[in-house]
Amino acid sequence: MATSPAADIVQALGGPANVQSLTHCATRLRFQLVDASVVDQKKVDAIPVVMGSVPQAGNRFQVVIGGAVQNVYNDITALPEMKGMGSKQLSDDEVKAQARAARGKYAWIDSFFEFLGDSFRPILGTLLGASLFITLMSLLATTHVIGNWADPRTNLPTSWAFVNLLWQSVFVFLPLMVAYNASKKVGADPWVGFSIMALLMLPGFTKLAASVQPEQIFGTSVSIVHIFGIPLATRDYSSQVFPPLLMAAVLGPLYKWLKKVIPSHVQLIFVPFIAMLIMLPLTAFVIGPIGVYAGAGLASLLKAINDFSPFIFAIVVPLAYPFMVPLGLHWPINAIMLLNIQTIGYDFIQGPMGSWNFACFGATAGVLFLSWRDKDYAMRQTATGALAAGLLGGISEPSLYGIHLRYKRIYPRMLVGCLVGGVISGIGGGLSTQAFAFTSLLTIPVFHGTLHYIIAITAAFFTAMTLVIISDYRTPEQRAEFLAQRDQAEADLALEAEIAAAAAEPAAPKQPKPAMLPGAVTAIAAPLAGRVMPLAEVPDPVFAKGTVGRGVGIEPSGDTVYAPADGKVIVAPDTGHAIGLQLDSGVELLIHVGIDTVGLEGKGFEVFVKRGDVIEAGTKLVSFDRSVIEAAGLSLVTPVLVTNSKKFGAVEQTAGEETKVGEPLLTVTAKEPAVEPALTNA
Repeated sequence: MATSPAADIVQALGGPANVQSLTHCATRLRFQLVDASVVDQKKVDAIPVVMGSVPQAGNRFQVVIGGAVQNVYNDITALPEMKGMGSKQLSDDEVKAQARAARGKYAWIDSFFEFLGDSFRPILGTLLGASLFITLMSLLATTHVIGNWADPRTNLPTSWAFVNLLWQSVFVFLPLMVAYNASKKVGADPWVGFSIMALLMLPGFTKLAASVQPEQIFGTSVSIVHIFGIPLATRDYSSQVFPPLLMAAVLGPLYKWLKKVIPSHVQLIFVPFIAMLIMLPLTAFVIGPIGVYAGAGLASLLKAINDFSPFIFAIVVPLAYPFMVPLGLHWPINAIMLLNIQTIGYDFIQGPMGSWNFACFGATAGVLFLSWRDKDYAMRQTATGALAAGLLGGISEPSLYGIHLRYKRIYPRMLVGCLVGGVISGIGGGLSTQAFAFTSLLTIPVFHGTLHYIIAITAAFFTAMTLVIISDYRTPEQRAEFLAQRDQAEADLALEAEIAAAAAEPAAPKQPKPAMLPGAVTAIAAPLAGRVMPLAEVPDPVFAKGTVGRGVGIEPSGDTVYAPADGKVIVAPDTGHAIGLQLDSGVELLIHVGIDTVGLEGKGFEVFVKRGDVIEAGTKLVSFDRSVIEAAGLSLVTPVLVTNSKKFGAVEQTAGEETKVGEPLLTVTAKEPAVEPALTNA
């Protein structure tokens, strides 16, 4: 029965009972499993829609899908067996104990960056969409269609002023989105978190200090008013992300404590009420200002470093990002970028960061080139999707998790690309932008010194791509293993096609072959001597499952294959690893000498027949050097298969554990003719 990619993913992860929960971000499915040790990662990676997979601590497992992640997520959650999301439910204490054991004593670091990541990931698509509106405005300003859209003093025509509002709807209310996601992550009601942060964004909140002279603290404008004698720092919280993050970090423990102490039958009313009663003033008077000052302080520190040496800063940023992104350390840097734009009017981090992104995408382009050359269809699909997500969307995770972290040779080559791009970015005092934008091809116009930026990212891209192409992303052993598997698969497909084509050659109408006459039982003699084993024990899944045909395996004791009966040779490749016969009885037989022996390219084999030869029982077909096959580390097990098994009623083993050439090996039983039902008078 055919299965779907969604069902295949679940089964490869250990089945529905092993899945505790499932979420997704912009490109990845994020599973919490009961036992991650049962996951078949190779099987996961082989599923067509999967670009790669990443095991994580605490029985967590990520599956990289790319842009289709929402569809695959919906397909998985719609599976009937996924209702309840796993039957082996652990208690909260058991889950926490497992996570602590897996993460070690620094579990809080892992949890902290997971909190940051989960606060931003759900709005990644929204930020990306808004960044493209910003790109459009920058392109129009660059071509002098409109004035400087980023300067609030510019009076844009009404129509373009409306277009300029399209991206602001996202960034102005970004604190509310972050508050919702962060509150949800810590186990609080996300709408309560949303409402708490909304207080600081009310127009009336900022009007409280309309008559007060603002002060400058860490480069940010703050006005102090007194509420019942208590000083309240007011300011514009638009685009701020540190205050909602801090608010959620406090709200989460408070919410859990309230649910413990308040009776369950009144929790619906009093848990949100008391949480808001405490958190609304606490956020306004304490948490909000602390978040503003903390973010401004970090931004000021980075700006001081950049002011001291833009050249060094532009080199360090792209070299650090390849290690920051896997750890989730880039999320707080994104927050500082947003804060820079709001407080000082521009950002100096995104320009150098572009060198990292394009070095990352260049390495992926190198992998794509090699996968096309080597006919690696699975990697070609992964690299194509990752490169599209990167160049058009500025998203590095598909490349990083789908390819780079799987093949460690990529990182040193990619870092050279980061270094080259960083050096070029730092020349002339660095790069800046007045907009937050994902660094992709579409957002190039938002950077000041556009030509300078283009040269830097182009150099980073092609340096990484060239180095990956020259040295390969795989070790010599990995590449040799892939090429051997590919050649074996191609040879087997060609062999099957050749057998099918030869069998399908038109012929004059004639009487059914003897083996196909109703009731006929035809004996097939052993083509070589050795130990006989059931087909299921043959060490090759394609043969073992009967995909090519039913039969048996023989572990040979000799070194020569003989014709088991009179017939005709329909397949006899020069490599000698397989012989296809069409016996006069009507049975089509494949004798495949050894497993994966096509990779020997004929070494150790001597073929005595060619396609089209008419043979008799006992004709010598091929001989092989056992020592050559064994020295290559390959199995000598030889499948003997009836490739037209479907035309017969049964194919059964008749030999014992050992057989000799010419002794009965198989019996083929013809299908019984269909019986017409007898007609009776009503």
